[in-house]
Amino acid sequence: MAFYVEQPGIFTLVQDLGRWGHQARGLTVSSPMDQFSLRMGNVMVGNDENDAALEITLFGLQIVFQEERYAVLTGAEMVMHIDGVPAAPWTVHYIKAGCRLAILGLPPAPGGGFRSYLCISGGIDVPLVMGSRSTFTRGKIGGCKGRNLAAGDTINLFDPKPRSLKADGFVCPPELRPMKNPDEPIYALEGPQIDAFTQAGIDTFYSQPYTVTNEIDRTGYRLEGPKIEHKTVADIVSDGIAQGSVQVPGEGKPIVLMADRPTTGGYTKIAVVSTWSVARLAQKMPGETVRFQRVTEKEAVDYLIQFEKDLRRLEELCRAYSK
Repeated sequence: MAFYVEQPGIFTLVQDLGRWGHQARGLTVSSPMDQFSLRMGNVMVGNDENDAALEITLFGLQIVFQEERYAVLTGAEMVMHIDGVPAAPWTVHYIKAGCRLAILGLPPAPGGGFRSYLCISGGIDVPLVMGSRSTFTRGKIGGCKGRNLAAGDTINLFDPKPRSLKADGFVCPPELRPMKNPDEPIYALEGPQIDAFTQAGIDTFYSQPYTVTNEIDRTGYRLEGPKIEHKTVADIVSDGIAQGSVQVPGEGKPIVLMADRPTTGGYTKIAVVSTWSVARLAQKMPGETVRFQRVTEKEAVDYLIQFEKDLRRLEELCRAYSK
């Protein structure tokens, strides 16, 4: 046992980078809602980028470590305490055996996200299910018994890797953090059924603001705003669903499919949100406004290339600091 769960928080899950290769069998990928924050956190403590960590929604997690580790909280900059002492997010902390770590609340500034990732040296040790440790709660597989954490759970950690970083106090530079621009638009590529929409409907989607509703979860984000006009009907013969697919049912309001999306769907898809922007949308709370911006495939890939450069730069800085 490496830590004990005193309070599980609102919805805390074990996640790695996903369960790939099974969509043809009807099993969704699952993965962190913000994969970029998880990857950066793992790099900061010397883990593999795919090592399992905790995805924390909103607040309330409280755990007690049974052995010493290094840990970092990335993603939304939530208020965190270690043994009652404030501990900054995006900063590597040395955790002594017996220490209590608590996530107390949302970031003080609006637009700062509401999903955080606690990455711990060694990574979380739960059984592999079809090649992944990610939790898919609707399928009741992966993670901690296929569910979110519960009070009384005891969670194991793998031994830290030989290269694990002991960078206590290292802070990720703000300019490298994925959420550095909360007003960034949601980048989207042309969808597979773009011809099902009128030009007025397409113009509406890309020119008007949409509000995140209360109907959001790891499956999808339902947005409220101006109606998107179809040429005829909204239904199609079901086809494959990519991450970020923007379905538009007959009512004309967009739904963006997220980490636990179904593998197929029968609504027209006006766009596909870029991988980069899926993670940014996943940090939006109900009531926040988003705007979509059309990008080319090359532009979408360029954002990913820039992230990879930022990630390598972060790794270099952290290693230099830990020497």
